[in-house]
Amino acid sequence: MPDRASQVPIRTPPPPFRVVSVVRTEPLSPRMTRVTLGGPALAGFPEPEPAASVRLLLPGPAGLVIPEWNGNEFLLPNGERPVIRTFTPRAWRPGDLELDVDIVLHDGGAVSAWAAAAARGTPAALSGPGSGYRPDPTATGFLLGGDETAIPAMAQLLEVLPRETMTHVLIGISHPDAQIALPAHPRATVRWLPESGASPGAALVAAIEEADLPAGTKVWVAGEAAAMHRIRRHLFQVRGLPRQDASVRGYWKQRG
Repeated sequence: MPDRASQVPIRTPPPPFRVVSVVRTEPLSPRMTRVTLGGPALAGFPEPEPAASVRLLLPGPAGLVIPEWNGNEFLLPNGERPVIRTFTPRAWRPGDLELDVDIVLHDGGAVSAWAAAAARGTPAALSGPGSGYRPDPTATGFLLGGDETAIPAMAQLLEVLPRETMTHVLIGISHPDAQIALPAHPRATVRWLPESGASPGAALVAAIEEADLPAGTKVWVAGEAAAMHRIRRHLFQVRGLPRQDASVRGYWKQRG
């Protein structure tokens, strides 16, 4: 009988980590800060697609230690898991070897604490980019939805969606301070949805359930994993939306 370890699936190794450091930080709102990372290791970093992802590795008690890929996850030499979180590469400037990540600030978050205290020269590492979203130029309309963690990706998408195409944006926020200025789009409407319930994303789920989706509309939604599960079920099972017409991504998971 095969042992349990032999049954662990082997996954394709992610791109290797590149050692970077903080160049500067910029508050975007009381609940979000932009951290600009840079360094010579970013030379040759691929151009990210809109709404792509990068892994951000933070220093631990022993400093910045690059983990190794074991076929399923990154692990430190002592077998522990490092602090790695996934973010949208909000802007990439290859001429300056600088990349921006916008980080939501909340109590108890390891990355939030790191971002709040980050100063020029603070070390970190980046792996990526992961795949993003390629808008369909033939779409008759777009529906973008997400919580605060998806604001950077939605801001990117507003910059690249066809200017003549009607676009509706639904953003669930836990506090009014989370609202920020978004890129202008001539045919976009934006609704900020107060999330006051115990279940993350409840207001966003309700708004998407009520949204009008004319034929040809493409949907992009991201946020808390359980809320995204409910949205997938509604779009695909209740509405019967073709799966190629919607991208629904779990960005984080509430811990019970």
